[in-house]
Amino acid sequence: MAMRSFWPFRSGVVRRETPPDADPFVPGAGPDFLCIGAQKAGTTWLYQQLAAHPDFWMPPQKELHYFNERGHAPIPAAPRQNDPRDVRFLAKLRALGTKAWLDLPSYGQLFAAKGSLLSGDMTPAYCMLPDEIIAMVLRSFPRLKVIFLARDPVERAWSQLSLGVRTGGIPKFDVTDPAEAMHHLQRPLVIQHSFPSMIAARWRRHFPPNQFRVYFFDDLKRDPAGLRRSILEFLGADPEKASGQLLPENDVAPTVQKLPLSDQVRTRLAEFFADELEACATQLGGPAAEWPARYL
Repeated sequence: MAMRSFWPFRSGVVRRETPPDADPFVPGAGPDFLCIGAQKAGTTWLYQQLAAHPDFWMPPQKELHYFNERGHAPIPAAPRQNDPRDVRFLAKLRALGTKAWLDLPSYGQLFAAKGSLLSGDMTPAYCMLPDEIIAMVLRSFPRLKVIFLARDPVERAWSQLSLGVRTGGIPKFDVTDPAEAMHHLQRPLVIQHSFPSMIAARWRRHFPPNQFRVYFFDDLKRDPAGLRRSILEFLGADPEKASGQLLPENDVAPTVQKLPLSDQVRTRLAEFFADELEACATQLGGPAAEWPARYL
């Protein structure tokens, strides 16, 4: 993706009057963590777990997209009942999006609403931020933690294609034709998110090991309670406190109708991702060590 898409100046924005700020200014305010994806790897499930946990105050909108879209107009979100912090957060986020530059101090003030609780920005598209922006974010928030949920690139890409067809973003195609599948796989918004080893390596160049952690969609399917505990401990929350149902998000639930993946298409995708599967096994370890053997 062209770097200019993420350059810290915004264009085409509409100036609006900044709404009254009812929250006090909090020196050093900011997110405690970012979740940088991957898309279709359990980020919605994680947001739901954290939003329901008593140690967190999560924004009413899961994905803020502040760093990755110039002139971004946030998707309207419905404030939660009886939480005036939501109204103020969304008003400040919309006002912040009209500025023609990345205003990191004001972005940090979005999270003043959390008080003594934990909070973060869960935007999977951040996985593609360029090094300049990653470094800028770390300089502004030096204690920031980063979570990356990795998924087998073959499964992840097919899940994203299935979502695109269900929502109309991708036209229906012959799912038994490997050539058509590869054509849609190479759409920028699909292919750019499909190399977890490269994403993790780039972010690790900036963040120390104690502030960057890779988790796996495989563990969400196999042991959601264990995955939840590990993430909460990393973020500094109490895993013994309840936070709602542990059922995984719809992507691994039987009610979602995904595109059928034929053996021929699966084999072609595995051939395309062969080097990446090996890189994940070597560099990410954990469940990723099992990924190449799935396609032998």
